[in-house]
Amino acid sequence: MLKKNLTFIGVLMVMVFLIAAPATAQKVRGVTDTEILVGQWGPQTGPAAPWGAVARGTDLLFKIINEEGGIHGRKFKYYLRDDSYQPAKTKAIAKEFVEQIGVFAVVGGIGVATGMTARDYLMENKVPWYAPITGVYEWISPIQKYLFAQYPLYDDEAFNLTGYLHEKLGYKKIAMFYQNDDYGKQGAQGVERYLLRKKISLVAKVSAEMTDRDLSTHALKLKNSGAEAVIMWTMPTHAALILAESAKIGFKPQWATSNTLSDSALMMQITKGLWAGMINSFALELPDSNLPLMVKYREWHKKLAPQERWGTFYYAGIAFAEPFVEGVRRAGRDLTADNWVKAMETLKDWKGISSPITFTNPMDRQGGKHVFYGKVKPDGNIERLTDWIRITK
Repeated sequence: MLKKNLTFIGVLMVMVFLIAAPATAQKVRGVTDTEILVGQWGPQTGPAAPWGAVARGTDLLFKIINEEGGIHGRKFKYYLRDDSYQPAKTKAIAKEFVEQIGVFAVVGGIGVATGMTARDYLMENKVPWYAPITGVYEWISPIQKYLFAQYPLYDDEAFNLTGYLHEKLGYKKIAMFYQNDDYGKQGAQGVERYLLRKKISLVAKVSAEMTDRDLSTHALKLKNSGAEAVIMWTMPTHAALILAESAKIGFKPQWATSNTLSDSALMMQITKGLWAGMINSFALELPDSNLPLMVKYREWHKKLAPQERWGTFYYAGIAFAEPFVEGVRRAGRDLTADNWVKAMETLKDWKGISSPITFTNPMDRQGGKHVFYGKVKPDGNIERLTDWIRITK
């Protein structure tokens, strides 16, 4: 009897082990006892390369956190890949992140067309993706469980910027110059939506293809429209080209643009000073802000990345990763994709160096809803025109 009991107990122990083993051996992709693997793509080369500084700024934030000891005993391991603003490359990078590297999450990522090649793939593989760095509806509709958007919606941003030009500055003849993709089109949509409400028509609506380099006819169309103000929704290269062509023909409207072109020092450089007078919306603190976090980041920047220019595009990479990191912190030591999602849904008016971030409504994944307006001075610094404004429909 004793022998049978011992045999039974032995078999039972083996069965318990076999049942328990898969659970204890199961791992969370991209999470080890000491590391959290995170990836980001961004245009380090090509016509959108000025935006590539964003992904390098994120690298600084992770280095700072690692220097400070990490989070819950883990440090970040960061993978940055250059997609040259080309969707085919982005698609391949997303697969590399999941199938070869095995990242826990993706943070940031510049571009609509680029990001859309990766969105469904990342979601199917339950990869948390925080803050695609564009403000389009595709990130929030339909709701994706593992995707959280921070960037202000271009539609809302453009709607409110047009209102500022019309109501506060008195411009009635407004034209639109935009990039012919979802980025530019959703900006144009916001401009037209505002003017339709006021029963005003755009005096000109001029688009450019990403590959266009001769914008002389575009500038002429804008001038011939009689526009007093022109809102542009383009990449940095096109912004510089259209200003140069407009200057050649003596066209000097009030220009205004999105926070996507809010790195004023850089834009002054690539436009050879023509950026002066530009009215921008801003979704981040200004470069010389005395906000304690900005002071802290500037000090770390000098220590860890002195080769990088401290500018809006660069520290945007910090701003668009801060809430992701806060989610990791709130998730605790038991970091899984689902636990991170639950943690993110506790953020309410959370403030880093960008506008307040809120995700407490599970049916609203648009975290950032505020901007402020500023005007570029001749020395490249910003005259702040307003406080933070909530942009709404």
